[in-house]
Amino acid sequence: MTDEPAERPISIDIVSDVVCPWCFVGKRKLDKALEAFPQTPIEIRWRPFQLDPTIPPGGVDRQAYLEGKFRDPARIAQIHQRLEETGRELGIAFAFDKIKRSPNTLDAHRLIRWSQSVGRQSEVSEDLFRLYFVEGVDIGDRGVLARVAEKNGLDAAIVARLLEDGSDIGAVQDEIASAVRLGVSGVPFYIFDSKFAVPGAQQTEVLVAAINKAREDTAAVLSA
Repeated sequence: MTDEPAERPISIDIVSDVVCPWCFVGKRKLDKALEAFPQTPIEIRWRPFQLDPTIPPGGVDRQAYLEGKFRDPARIAQIHQRLEETGRELGIAFAFDKIKRSPNTLDAHRLIRWSQSVGRQSEVSEDLFRLYFVEGVDIGDRGVLARVAEKNGLDAAIVARLLEDGSDIGAVQDEIASAVRLGVSGVPFYIFDSKFAVPGAQQTEVLVAAINKAREDTAAVLSA
């Protein structure tokens, strides 16, 4: 009698930006999808993307930014209302009225990159989403990022120094450029086992089906 081969881990790369509300929605839907696979080893990797890299390091006034981008205040209100309704179903209490600054997210992505060393990328991403969209905190503020780092097992002083020194800026920008070359133009964007992609904040059922497909492909390789 031979032992069945162990299930190989499935990788899910999530290309995301922490100021993208649909990425927050997408994370919560993926969390629900993962509940259907308690015994399946799954490796989640968060990949950077910037919806607007032209925002200056200190950020800009959010209301003025939105009005310049969308022009029509009624359209902004409609978008927020739709997100608030969707968020309630997922336990996200979007509070867009609390957000005063639209930050440049490069530093936040650097922190997410470093948090991989302690296996906390998903937790750090969740914290940044929550701080920004629920509490209205400026996640471009390096003091805020250092506190998130400390909460998730990183040395806040070291993270503060790395942020100041410009560490890994080029590496994060290279990752973003690679995503663009792959055809990523909007986020969230999920890549399963480096084989196939699912764009957008899909329904949980779609993500479950994608994970099942990755598992079936893995099983076929192991049994070959």
